[in-house]
Amino acid sequence: MLLMRTALVSLLCLLPVPVWSEPSQVLLVRHAERALEPAGDPALSPAGQQRAQALAAALTQAGVTAIITTEFRRSAETAAALAAQLGIRPQVIPARGRDAAAHVGAVAAAIRAQNGAVLVVGHSNTLPAIAAALGAPLLPDLCESSFSHFWVLTPNAQLGVAPALLRLRYGAADEMPSAGAATGCQ
Repeated sequence: MLLMRTALVSLLCLLPVPVWSEPSQVLLVRHAERALEPAGDPALSPAGQQRAQALAAALTQAGVTAIITTEFRRSAETAAALAAQLGIRPQVIPARGRDAAAHVGAVAAAIRAQNGAVLVVGHSNTLPAIAAALGAPLLPDLCESSFSHFWVLTPNAQLGVAPALLRLRYGAADEMPSAGAATGCQ
């Protein structure tokens, strides 16, 4: 019996020790400017294509190891230049046909399963909720004309403290919100 326990303990010591898995950083951006047509799933506009290139230039050396997008062209195209540079195939988390809470939960779970820096290219109506699902304070609502926001969330679950959140901007300056824009949007 003692010999069997000793053998079992020796075998267990050879197994790899599980490592707490969480990304070192979560980089959150809204998709870049979209074209007006087709209405259902537009591609990026020329300004959006320039912003996507600016994103790739800004993140080339950021240690991005995973990219998460939705199935919409504007989200995929925003991440495409960086994905091509880094040789990363983006993980697509469908948003169409799901309620917002289910989509946010699926994105948060996909993020938590990653290591390294994770780029999330989302939408104005989901990014604040995704950040909150990861423990960040609620982000402000985004105006329809706002595309330059870039949040860097540093999870600290291993340390038992709240995530750190850094707010940046990238690419060209945003247009001013229209007179009919939601009050308090950024």
